[in-house]
Amino acid sequence: MTSMHVRDEGEGPVAVLLHAFPCDGRMWQPQATVLVEAGWRVLVPDLPGFGASDPVAGEPSLLPVAEAVIAMVDDRGIDRCVLAGVSLGGYVAMSVLSSRPDLAAAVVLCDTKATADAAAARDNRERLALMCEEAPDQTARILEQSVLPGLLGETTRASRPEVVLRVRDWLASAPTATVAWYQRAMAARPDSLDVLQGLDVPALVVWGDEDALSARAEQDLMLERLVFGDLAVVKAAGHLANVECPDDVSLALRRFGEVVRGQQTS
Repeated sequence: MTSMHVRDEGEGPVAVLLHAFPCDGRMWQPQATVLVEAGWRVLVPDLPGFGASDPVAGEPSLLPVAEAVIAMVDDRGIDRCVLAGVSLGGYVAMSVLSSRPDLAAAVVLCDTKATADAAAARDNRERLALMCEEAPDQTARILEQSVLPGLLGETTRASRPEVVLRVRDWLASAPTATVAWYQRAMAARPDSLDVLQGLDVPALVVWGDEDALSARAEQDLMLERLVFGDLAVVKAAGHLANVECPDDVSLALRRFGEVVRGQQTS
């Protein structure tokens, strides 16, 4: 089993925050701080291959990543948690739910989607993987040119230079092998709409209204399946809404957490 570096802070009911590609757990720090202050225990792993976690191994698939998340929770004796993921983290969360739906006391899906990649998207992922493998010393430049524009909304690119620089630094730290592996793992992921169809716990869909990678129509598809789903739209934010507008997303998560705790104690 792949070992993951995990930031484990606070006391109380548990929230697990799963990061986007090709970032690491640092992207969740503003929300983790707010949740800890609100009385939550927050686990923020670096997914395998990212940050301080062990490199990825084996055939590209999100299943072993989900298994690593499940092992992280089980090893701590945690029975249930709020499972939150942004983009790739959302895909991993849905993979966790496909095998362990009982683990989730609630779910937060941020700027992600439950549908599988279309053929063109799979081809683009393979093209990016090959570009990085063929020129590993150029991976940071390739990601900056090919990935960074889609990760951030127009408002952020125009008026939040500090956010652009922060995300660029995260992209520069992503190992070539990890980038290629996850591109292929994401391309191979299955449709997860059926997973959401049977989910009867509180769910929050968070979406930046300038997200060019996960369209509003994809958010609506998830909301149609979720029994207790709600939508939080983050204005002037793109695919990394929790990084671009951290206060807005932190507030949405804190309020959602209050609802979840209220239901657990009622």
